[in-house]
Amino acid sequence: MKPLAFSALTVCGLDELDEHAARGVTHVLSILDPDWPDPETFLDFDPHVRATFRFHDAIEPDPGVILPEKADIEAILAFGRDAGDVRHLLIHCHAGISRSTAAMLMILAQAHADEREDDVVERLLAIRPQAWPNSRMIDFADGLLGRDGRLLAAVSRIYARRLEAQPGFGELMRRGARAREVEMGLRAQDSPANRR
Repeated sequence: MKPLAFSALTVCGLDELDEHAARGVTHVLSILDPDWPDPETFLDFDPHVRATFRFHDAIEPDPGVILPEKADIEAILAFGRDAGDVRHLLIHCHAGISRSTAAMLMILAQAHADEREDDVVERLLAIRPQAWPNSRMIDFADGLLGRDGRLLAAVSRIYARRLEAQPGFGELMRRGARAREVEMGLRAQDSPANRR
């Protein structure tokens, strides 16, 4: 697939949106909690193409939780594939850490299909160093993109790096029902692929 033509890629949280209103954003991918209102900040943006997805930042079923599903990931990939002239793509969720970074990673992996997964991950981290991509979203994208588990393995190395840099972050993620991702990161810390 031909790489997207863009001059800028941005990942952010809701509290950062107003910083990007005058930055020539042409395409926006919004990921919001199901009952969250549309951000009024977009009224201050130049005309742009926008797609909105609504699901919780979760990886495990729980009462009242709407998980990201395969159809959501197919639609996100379609947005990235069919968006046309993407000069500045902005992807946001609530904090700009998990759902939005997962969406950006899968769009990058799709656009750079010939690149190694670790190289695509480095592209993501250059955009959003605090990334902790939602593993459920990445697992679906991995299969849809034919990455044979390699994209999810590369994401586990993101977790490993984050846990090494911020040891207390693991406990925060465990309390947020993301223990499986913490375990992925801990396993990756011990793997030879993480020792570069």
